[in-house]
Amino acid sequence: MTTTTEAPTTVPRPELAESYGLFIDGRWRGADGGRQTEVLDPATGEVITRVAAAEAADVDAAVLAARTAFDDGRWSDLPARERARVLTRASELIRSRADELVAVESIDVGKPVTLCRPVDVLTAADQYEYAAALAHTLGGHTRPTPLPAHAYTRREPLGVVGAITPFNFPLILSSTKLAPALAAGNTVVHKPSDETPLSALVMAEILSEAGVPAGVLNVVTGPGQVVGETLLRHPDVNKIAFTGSTGIGRHAGALAGEALKPITLELGGNAANIVFADADLERAIPAIIKAFTFNAGQFCMGGPRLLVAAEIYETVLGILAEAVPTVPVGDPFDTTTLMGPMVAERHLQKVDDYVSQARTGGARVVTGGSRIDAGGGFFYAPTVIADVHNDSPVVQEEIFGPVLTVQSFTDEAEAIALANSTPYGLASGLQTADIGRAHRVAAELHAGIVWVNDWALLDPAIPFGGVKQSGFGREYGPEVLESYTKTKSVVIAL
Repeated sequence: MTTTTEAPTTVPRPELAESYGLFIDGRWRGADGGRQTEVLDPATGEVITRVAAAEAADVDAAVLAARTAFDDGRWSDLPARERARVLTRASELIRSRADELVAVESIDVGKPVTLCRPVDVLTAADQYEYAAALAHTLGGHTRPTPLPAHAYTRREPLGVVGAITPFNFPLILSSTKLAPALAAGNTVVHKPSDETPLSALVMAEILSEAGVPAGVLNVVTGPGQVVGETLLRHPDVNKIAFTGSTGIGRHAGALAGEALKPITLELGGNAANIVFADADLERAIPAIIKAFTFNAGQFCMGGPRLLVAAEIYETVLGILAEAVPTVPVGDPFDTTTLMGPMVAERHLQKVDDYVSQARTGGARVVTGGSRIDAGGGFFYAPTVIADVHNDSPVVQEEIFGPVLTVQSFTDEAEAIALANSTPYGLASGLQTADIGRAHRVAAELHAGIVWVNDWALLDPAIPFGGVKQSGFGREYGPEVLESYTKTKSVVIAL
């Protein structure tokens, strides 16, 4: 934990209700069976509130509300500019309630408040603002044809969207789905993670206040085995938007395939960050550290694999050995903290198991490699592991924690081969001063997004998504509308 001679500068933790219900058809209600799930503060391990644990009947009610709202056109029939005004108002409300959202997201996920404001909350506001602009672009095209006919296309909403989002970026990853789905005229049933559900419930309030009609957005909390499974199998859900692990994503994709239902999958990642010998290390080292410690490593587009040119391999390791232990780890509500806890004990234990396995396999732990004792919180020391074999599980599998493996390469071809050697393809990156190499290597990396000389530069205008076992479909950018609309052709004989 961070130590200092002065008292830490902290911001107040939020005042939470004793419990929260489901948001269905524009009103709050308890779960059908009356059950609730405890929500923990990752920094202390203590229960901070409880949320409703929905049953299948609750999901049915939410889908019915969304189905009714879509079929009667209360949202889909609105002119695009009217939907855009509502989404713009949502963006404004997010900004006006930023302090509240920062506090809720920080206590729910363990995110440092210093990062949570610009990264999570203001990004969500930007997402709704950008989606509002996208709503104006929804239109078809006339198509020249030799037929004796006038032909044109229409872009139409899909219907009811089932949005299933994970624990690590609950506010951002819900907004990546809800904002474009609503912009396109769909209705939504949102199932947030049962570990980090709180910002989804605040957003239900915000979107309702912004003018989203009752039934258009429904938020159903509860275990994935019940809520997620019922949503995936529901015949009245027209499309699934899923972010989560590759294993569960594979199951979701199989169910969608059985129903011939469209699905987008943003799944696991295990990105490589390549450091060439000509890289500016003063610029590269902060990017390397950010890539694996950001959000305590719980970032599917993080950079947990470092590939370093052999001639600077030991130099980079030496710098990391000194720099990584200085990363301020501690209370998310302390404004000096840059890395908070992991979200739950089970995730921390999984990370520690990987590190232990690497040690047993002969790898060298350069720094970190253990839990930080923090009075019940789920803190893990930022860890750097060197001398790992490429076929080691710690290299090939997604650890999803603040762990960096370091390997060396001898030339550009080997670096590319190592970077592409895992089953994942969500993100990748490289550090070099050679602009030709930057373009050349970026073209060869199997990933949905490639960063050069930095990491995690994201904006609602820039699409991202996976290849290989990292899924398919794109979030962000104009491309996202392809996932939430269908094209209809109209051919009128002349």
